[in-house]
Amino acid sequence: MVERLNKCPLCKSGLFLNKQEIKDHAVSKENFILCKCSNCSLLFTNPRPDEQSVAPYYDFPEYFSHEDRAKNLTQFIYQKVRNYSVRKKVKLFSGLHQKGRILDYGCGTGALLAEAKHQGWKVSGIEPNSKARTQANLKLKGRVKETIDDLPKEKKFDIITLFHVLEHIHDMKKTVKSLIKALNSDGYLLIAIPNPESWDAHKYGSFWAGWDVPRHLYHFDIIAMEYCAETFDLTLVEIKPMKFDSYYVSLLSEGYLNPNQNLISRYFNAFFSGRKSNQEAKNQPGNHSSNLFIFKKK
Repeated sequence: MVERLNKCPLCKSGLFLNKQEIKDHAVSKENFILCKCSNCSLLFTNPRPDEQSVAPYYDFPEYFSHEDRAKNLTQFIYQKVRNYSVRKKVKLFSGLHQKGRILDYGCGTGALLAEAKHQGWKVSGIEPNSKARTQANLKLKGRVKETIDDLPKEKKFDIITLFHVLEHIHDMKKTVKSLIKALNSDGYLLIAIPNPESWDAHKYGSFWAGWDVPRHLYHFDIIAMEYCAETFDLTLVEIKPMKFDSYYVSLLSEGYLNPNQNLISRYFNAFFSGRKSNQEAKNQPGNHSSNLFIFKKK
């Protein structure tokens, strides 16, 4: 079923306007409307499939985070980059906190948690998708659950991560509050999200793969993320760029924009768009194609 929101999902203001219509290029080819909140700057899909109806929109081969086996060149490259990235992420964790407990919300097939476990962290994961969760638990021996309610209430974490997950969560505010409750007093909350104000977002316009409607329910600019920090009583410690994302998003965007171009041209154009996006954001913190926001409890 479709649900229509009459209040902003973040600040609960009723002051929002239709901003743009975006096509689901990946699956349904349906058009969805993005609204923008005048109070907190959040962009959100409205109306949207409800939580019980959204699953079919994830059913396509290019949804790589739910797969461990590469089926084409793009997926092969994605997985090689992912393997490199997870090592960098675990190194980042160790720089924030001595080895302790980590929870990866929306952990996919568990690649990040497997590396963290290998590096000495005590790991837990949440993954709603049953196929991905099964693959994750083959690596992690049952440490990945379907929902946060399946975790022991008394368990607290030193680091909680959401890598390209927050934008997918229907009950966003309730979920974030539950995660903060599960965070130790000196713990960190890490949220990675696409940036609708990035150079590549402006270049590709309605063909920008970062929109990814209706799977992405929300889009956060810097103002919206600062509002999140205030709403959830968090301190924004740092914003780090996710430089590989500009290349991947540009590659998908090229396919949506020019579906008949040959593969060599697509990769060539995506490489230069990704590089240009990173160059344009170099001296503007928070303006990369995707950004990692590091928060701490106040």
